[in-house]
Amino acid sequence: MDAVMRLLKGEDLDSLSRELRVNAATPSSWREVFLANGLAGLKSREVDARDEKIGALQKALGETALNLEISKEINRVYERKHGPLAQGRSTK
Repeated sequence: MDAVMRLLKGEDLDSLSRELRVNAATPSSWREVFLANGLAGLKSREVDARDEKIGALQKALGETALNLEISKEINRVYERKHGPLAQGRSTK
């Protein structure tokens, strides 16, 4: 799971593969299985009816985490170029 999350955050596939001492296709397939089935897809056991729902939720969570990381990086780049973002004001 750690390797998959590192790939989803943008880590280089070749570097990760060398670190793990596996063929580059291996972590790539782990990532694809995770995106298709969530964490349940990475486990070696019989899948039951709940796994489909859990997988969909985990996929959504993974995509949300990736989107959050991308947003944070966009903010970092923006702040390097333009300075800190203005603090929001409460509407209350």
